[in-house]
Amino acid sequence: MKQGQTPKLARITQNKWWKLLRPHTLASSYVPVFVGSAAALHYTTFKVLPFLAMLFAAFLIQTGTNLFNEYYDYKRGHDDENKVGHGGAITNEKMSASFIRNLAFLSFIIALLLGLYLCVTVSWYLALIGLISMIVGFLYTGGPLPIAHTPLGELMAGFFMGGIITYISFFIQTDFINQVIVYLSLPLILMIGNMLLANSLRDLEEDTRNGRLTLAILLGKRWGTVLYAALWLISFGWTWSLIFTIHLTPFLLLTLIAIPPAAISVIVFWRQTEVIKMIPGMANCSKAIKYYGLLTTLALLISLAF
Repeated sequence: MKQGQTPKLARITQNKWWKLLRPHTLASSYVPVFVGSAAALHYTTFKVLPFLAMLFAAFLIQTGTNLFNEYYDYKRGHDDENKVGHGGAITNEKMSASFIRNLAFLSFIIALLLGLYLCVTVSWYLALIGLISMIVGFLYTGGPLPIAHTPLGELMAGFFMGGIITYISFFIQTDFINQVIVYLSLPLILMIGNMLLANSLRDLEEDTRNGRLTLAILLGKRWGTVLYAALWLISFGWTWSLIFTIHLTPFLLLTLIAIPPAAISVIVFWRQTEVIKMIPGMANCSKAIKYYGLLTTLALLISLAF
């Protein structure tokens, strides 16, 4: 009997940790690094160690932000045993609140050490940018007025994850920033902002009860979903326009493959009102961002051969 229970217990434990990482948000950490690094290869040779340091630092900042979100939602009484989604590790999984908080700080400390390595090997200008990014990551759910509780949450998350991380990933390879990487970052900024908008649409009723004023609450379910759909259209349209305006590779049309999950997520949020039925919308939003980022990276890499 014990032998039969051990794998089941292991699966439960793994699932608990996987949920704690909030996997639907992780694409926002590695996709900008991949895109920024792939674009940089058109100007320089690949630097492996800075790439790996940036990749793990971005992952740890995202993870630390998620952990702080878990901790402060619990402390403010926003999480309970009825929590739907990837939150509620403290209330549902009975994990220690102080352990979650300390793990969040540890994630940021390791990210800081990786950032120091990049400062020493690339440029000390990165120190200020990295520090600001971590402060914003903490203030996103921490502090007296968390950014996530305001209409600025989507903008800040999109800019720092989709923009700043993309620029740094490009800069640590090339030592400069140009208009190409700025143009390539715009869809990532909008898509990652859209991921937060999707989360706010799902949690609209709960956030309203908890006194938040997110963008979804400000616009309402209907117009929030309209904005969500429009941001997908702008993101894809902008990407394909770069083929004709600044003559980027036509292989960017590969990102067409990312349209179906984006469309499914829009349909889910438009039709569904129950929280649990909107979870597939979140999953497809994350999938669309992942597909878009990996296909954009692939397009940029393929174009190196032509």
